[in-house]
Amino acid sequence: MAKATPLEGAGSPPSPSLHIVVAGAAGFVGSHLVDRFLADGHRVTGVDDLITGRRANLAHLEGHPRFRLIEHDVAKPFEMASKVDWVMHLASPASPPKYQKWPIETLEANSYGTHNLLRLAQTHGAKFLLASTSEVYGDPIHHPQQEDDWGNVNPNGPRSMYDEGKRYAEAATMAFHRHHGLPVRIIRIFNTYGPRMDAHDGRIVTNFICQALAGEPLTVFGTGQQTRSLQYVSDLVEGIVRYMDCDHCGPMNLGNPVERSVKEIAELIIELTGSSSTLAFRDLPENDPQRRRPDISRAKALLGWSPKVSAEDGLALTIEAFRRELFPARKRRVRGGATLNAAASA
Repeated sequence: MAKATPLEGAGSPPSPSLHIVVAGAAGFVGSHLVDRFLADGHRVTGVDDLITGRRANLAHLEGHPRFRLIEHDVAKPFEMASKVDWVMHLASPASPPKYQKWPIETLEANSYGTHNLLRLAQTHGAKFLLASTSEVYGDPIHHPQQEDDWGNVNPNGPRSMYDEGKRYAEAATMAFHRHHGLPVRIIRIFNTYGPRMDAHDGRIVTNFICQALAGEPLTVFGTGQQTRSLQYVSDLVEGIVRYMDCDHCGPMNLGNPVERSVKEIAELIIELTGSSSTLAFRDLPENDPQRRRPDISRAKALLGWSPKVSAEDGLALTIEAFRRELFPARKRRVRGGATLNAAASA
């Protein structure tokens, strides 16, 4: 597969000079999406309450003439004075430790927040995009997961605040589309990784990278044979931008169909970091999905989209980003056995 490429300049913008509101702009995916919109010449208003979003993700945009950040909880109503063309809803805690720490806030972001952002789009005659999740499939009965799969979700389990919150957000989005004629898009994001992820978000990629860089055993739950499909963030952003030019309301799977076991991912990260870490097996958490693999036939047919970045290339970039953030003074290994100072080479 192709090597990872910068977000800037890939594909064509949906149309010139748009004003785009990105809720969840300081989050991992949101901040990369903001970068892409600005690179394409648009004006962006970011909205984030910074519960899980990080100012550091947007620090490079300080003083940018076409970007501003509003610190606000989307679960509370707000207005925009200037005309809005798109409202993008990415505002929700999205990793198990975060949404279990903030269960009420997660439910409110996906219920009240979705309604407030839908009404904002309706008021301005704007289009609306909801960032939903593969978690709406729960522990899937069908494999790979297709968009017409209704899911197998525990409505009151330890992950229900996120799973059911997103399912409700999808229902609300489609109600506004059917009842008010609001132009909407719904994406279902599968496991996405890359620079700017929170090192403490509890996802397998971040856990494994942090443990490998620290020389600690990598914690693998269950037997490690449960599967995930890893998508690099630039591929996701490209899919979102292409979807903005498509009239299909969704849902639309955006993910990488290359399926790997959790154990394989752990071993690959050990290899790429050059770590001496071993694997430590623990009991599988309740309601942890056994298989994750998107069917992206719809995205291929309607968007001409498929992921381009291999796990090897994307993980190498992500590892270096984590190394610079967590161990800025540590020397890193490069091919051929040489070492470079990570801070000096950043």
